Amino acid sequence: MDDYRLDRRLLAQEWPALLILLMMLLVALMIYPHLPERVPIHWNAAGEVDNYGSRAFGAFMLPLVTVGLYVLMLVLPLVDPRRENYSKFLGAYRVIRWGFVIFMAVLYGLTLTASMGYHVPMDRVMPALMGFLFILIGNYLPRIRHNYFVGIRTPWTLADEEVWRRSHRIGGIAFVLAGVISLGAALLARGTVAFIVVMSAIGVATFLSVGYSLVIYRQKG
Repeated sequence: MDDYRLDRRLLAQEWPALLILLMMLLVALMIYPHLPERVPIHWNAAGEVDNYGSRAFGAFMLPLVTVGLYVLMLVLPLVDPRRENYSKFLGAYRVIRWGFVIFMAVLYGLTLTASMGYHVPMDRVMPALMGFLFILIGNYLPRIRHNYFVGIRTPWTLADEEVWRRSHRIGGIAFVLAGVISLGAALLARGTVAFIVVMSAIGVATFLSVGYSLVIYRQKG
């Protein structure tokens, strides 16, 4: 199987993500003159705005960050010592990239909505958004093959491919459950309670994934 290549064929398959990125940049250019001088850029755990930024920051920061991280996700495999393994999970990696872009585009739309003076219940919206993202990532984690940039990268998963595979199966389940819990928090809780539930779910999923990789690595040793 060929190594990962950032060529015309791969980019042609990326058209949905590229279209979303282009739309984000066009929206930024069009809405910039209509934004107030100070726009909300951060919300606290209770869903209240606690920081403001300039009009330019509000219009362009999220689109530019999204473009930059998306390009990084495309380029990093080219310098990965395990570059040949990316061809084994091209589809899964593509879905994760697209999921990230969609997540950022929705977040950008919500911040612009708030900037225009409309109420956005971020204490409910963010747990829901994060829940969908975790479920997406969790579903595709088991398909990710041994590499240095994508997935559960611990000293033990990087040292042993079997530990990698088993850790990603458990990690996938853990992150799907974290996503379901986050969706539940969006529906049933609000404010600081929802924030604590979501952060706890993420923490537990991460701890289980990392801890499991250490346990099975030592068992093999």
